[in-house]
Amino acid sequence: MLFNSLTFVAFYVVVFTLYWRLRARTPQNVLLLGASWIFYGAWSWKFLLLLLGSTLLDYVCGQLIANAADPRRKRLVLIVSVTANLLFLATFKYLGFFVAEFAALLERLGFNANLPLLEIVLPVGISFYTFQTIGYVVDVYRGKVPAARNLLTYALYVAFFPQLVAGPIERAGHMLPQYEKDRVWSTPKFESGLQLAVWGLFKKIVIADNLAPFVDAVFDAPADYSSAMLITATIFFAFQIYCDFSGYTDTARGCARMLGFELIRNFNFPYIAKTPVEFWQRWHISLSQWFQDYLYYPLAMRYMRRGGFMSKYKAHIVSMALIGLWHGANWTFIVFGLYWGIVIAAYLAVLDRTAGAARGGFVERLFGFAPRARELGATALMFALVCVGWVFFRADSIGDAWHFLTHSWSSAGLSVVSGAGIVDARILWALIVGLTIGEWIYRNFARVGHGLESGRLPAIAGRYALVAAMVVSAGAAQLGEARPFIYFQF
Repeated sequence: MLFNSLTFVAFYVVVFTLYWRLRARTPQNVLLLGASWIFYGAWSWKFLLLLLGSTLLDYVCGQLIANAADPRRKRLVLIVSVTANLLFLATFKYLGFFVAEFAALLERLGFNANLPLLEIVLPVGISFYTFQTIGYVVDVYRGKVPAARNLLTYALYVAFFPQLVAGPIERAGHMLPQYEKDRVWSTPKFESGLQLAVWGLFKKIVIADNLAPFVDAVFDAPADYSSAMLITATIFFAFQIYCDFSGYTDTARGCARMLGFELIRNFNFPYIAKTPVEFWQRWHISLSQWFQDYLYYPLAMRYMRRGGFMSKYKAHIVSMALIGLWHGANWTFIVFGLYWGIVIAAYLAVLDRTAGAARGGFVERLFGFAPRARELGATALMFALVCVGWVFFRADSIGDAWHFLTHSWSSAGLSVVSGAGIVDARILWALIVGLTIGEWIYRNFARVGHGLESGRLPAIAGRYALVAAMVVSAGAAQLGEARPFIYFQF
């Protein structure tokens, strides 16, 4: 059940209507939990059993940790919970990949490997809700949040349908209190939520889905296209994935807000970042913060104790490599993560080397007279580095990614993209320019940005947003089968 489908619109209208007619917290939570299970079961009722098993496992583990007096027992329960969750994730997401790679390695070594080819269907959203439940158990173990006593509340925390299948990855300390308190109808919150959801659907349906055919054509056969088309497709994919993923997040946040809940913001204008660290503070914020809190800081402390020049940078490389692996079982994702780990480590190393440099040095004399130009240059350079990373992320193989990077400056290949359903590139550039202007207005005009986030835009905007939502959804239906969101595959 996709957000950009008429089926979801009908589903949400029914849930929304029944939800606000109930008016009491417990019946509302029961309705939301049942709706969330139906929403997830629409993909596969078999995978719903896996979701229920994960929910029950971590609820019990949270109770055991909270009630245990012995620190060793607490740690044992934590290990059991984290191991079980990672085994679930590894089995469905990585087992087939590593079996295939191991068989290929044996054959290259001269052995006749008759290992079975495993075709394991990946449960939608498993990477998101697994990390969310792991985060809960770790936070209970660390004493940051109390264990959830109410199974209904905890099950809703795991399965809440707006953010179940593609995040944001929420923290128990942020969401559990919201499920445990009464929700009161707020017209401004409803209007801002509707506006946010419509903006998300617009980015997905109008921009991302129109960029997709162009991007797919070039990335499916990069050798057939000229350097200009390779560069164009790379830039288009950067905007496609941003509009696709941030569009999902905005729609999820809008749907949740109309029900009285606030999800965390997952994107904060990532393409205006000036450094690699800043980019990951603005892109997929919930995932970056999750790895920072539960992996990077523990690794950094361990490496720092060991000492050595490279020790402090290893945590970045390892963390980013695992972020790449989190995205999927493919060497392209692993290289994508390693690429970012190396870029961040190199940036921090340069920063450390130049931190003690006196003012008035060469760089200051060269760029000090034009700070705005320096900022624009840093942003442009950062966007170029981001696009290199997206090549590895989107390419079907390392070979295709290498072809993109090595042939983007040649003139070989064809010069146009053609084919049924592919929009003219000039129209796509116009969409990107329009998006850029809209994002610039959102960021620089406080009344617009604050209004969309707080629910204080004029009421008339909220009324017209409902009509816009119907138009956008109907438009998606008219264009054929709705395109799934990119991050559903993770």
